[in-house]
Amino acid sequence: MKASYSGVPVPSNGSAIQYEHGKFRVPDNPIIPFIEGDGTGRDIWKASQRVFDAAVEVAYGKKRHIAWLEVFAGEKAYQKFKEWLPQDTVDAIRDFRIGIKGPLTTPVGGGIRSLNVALRQLLDLYACVRPVKYIPGIPSPVKHPERMNVMIYRENTEDVYAGIEWKEGTPEVKRLLDFLNNEMLKGTKKQIRWDSGVGIKPISATGTKRLVRKAIQYALGAKRKTVTLVHKGNIQKFTEGAFRDWGYELAKDEFRGQIITERESWIVDNKDKNPNLTIEQNAAMVEPGLENATEAFRKEVCQEVKNVLDSIYATHGGGKWKKMLLINDRIADSIFQQVVTRADEYEVLATPNLNGDYLSDACAAQVGGLGVAPGANIGDGYGCFEATHGTAPKYADKDVINPAAVMMAGVMMFEFLGWPEAARLVEDGIATTIQQKRVTYDLERLMEGATKLKTSEFASAIIENMQARLAAR
Repeated sequence: MKASYSGVPVPSNGSAIQYEHGKFRVPDNPIIPFIEGDGTGRDIWKASQRVFDAAVEVAYGKKRHIAWLEVFAGEKAYQKFKEWLPQDTVDAIRDFRIGIKGPLTTPVGGGIRSLNVALRQLLDLYACVRPVKYIPGIPSPVKHPERMNVMIYRENTEDVYAGIEWKEGTPEVKRLLDFLNNEMLKGTKKQIRWDSGVGIKPISATGTKRLVRKAIQYALGAKRKTVTLVHKGNIQKFTEGAFRDWGYELAKDEFRGQIITERESWIVDNKDKNPNLTIEQNAAMVEPGLENATEAFRKEVCQEVKNVLDSIYATHGGGKWKKMLLINDRIADSIFQQVVTRADEYEVLATPNLNGDYLSDACAAQVGGLGVAPGANIGDGYGCFEATHGTAPKYADKDVINPAAVMMAGVMMFEFLGWPEAARLVEDGIATTIQQKRVTYDLERLMEGATKLKTSEFASAIIENMQARLAAR
């Protein structure tokens, strides 16, 4: 730990968060590094910090406070240090373990492809966590936005974001295509067109299992009922299909007494309803049309049924499985339809990187958009909380932008710190202010009878509502 980072002294009135034996030890005066953000990030952060400090004071009086430490990334870092992401910024988040950030510009013309991706990879923040929950009063394009209440766990370090690709026409891609077409695909009907750009999509057992572990741990702790593995395994069998298989494997190996898979639930439920059911009859109920399948497949399904009943019926049968966490899976394109038509059937989604990127934004669109969508990037012993929207530079320094996404990221941060009282104050303060129709321009133009507030005024209204709640108590 250093005395200063990028020339900014470490606050003397704060203490570092510790991480021991898989658990955080949070002092009453934690030092929290923050990145202001580019463009509108400046206005957003000023408003958000006021709300965070007020929430802590209302919740805990003088017993707790946050010691903020500014660190730099993006345009502000480049202006000061000629670096988009100074090493001191990474070191500060690593040393103090928890940070929060506004939106960052992606550099144009080379260098770091994405500052967000760089931070995730440098600190191994392997789980991107996106809660999507409707705030009553926010305009929505769907009839029942209140049905949406999901927590998305998106793998953060692999998939196409690993960035292994070769440009069409280069010597490198020609060598790769020669190897693929003339060696790996020799003797098959498959060939890759010679004028192709080629990318490699890595998905590992390690990356998958630690992501699914986080999702299941959250679901059990939050008393959620389901975890859904989202994948395109019907097409990409050895990457996305493997994500599904490794997810189920992890769930059974590490959480056997607390979970049941969807397919296991069918088998166990069939036995519960008819104890005299034969293995063959149970198998036919699990796989409709089994009588028309090959003998080998029929034997395989029957063996699966027998194995499930032999291994878990004693612990999961008799209806006990209904109180356990259900692990299921859905094809990626199907889940996009279902989060619109049947959002209330899903609670926790665990996804590979690209699917999660699409899906989290699609869900957010139903509950107010990215302007109110927070996110967190979590690793073992580290957490960085953020807005998920962009920098909107044309609105920079105009005091007009909606700061709710960073504020809701603060809600996640307070929950992560183990300060739920502060988290609820911020969350409820935002909701109350929106229900009062005192909102920034993006919502005011969509809400009949609303009062348009500046960014700073919106923060003041939230603080007012938090203080009113304290007075009411």
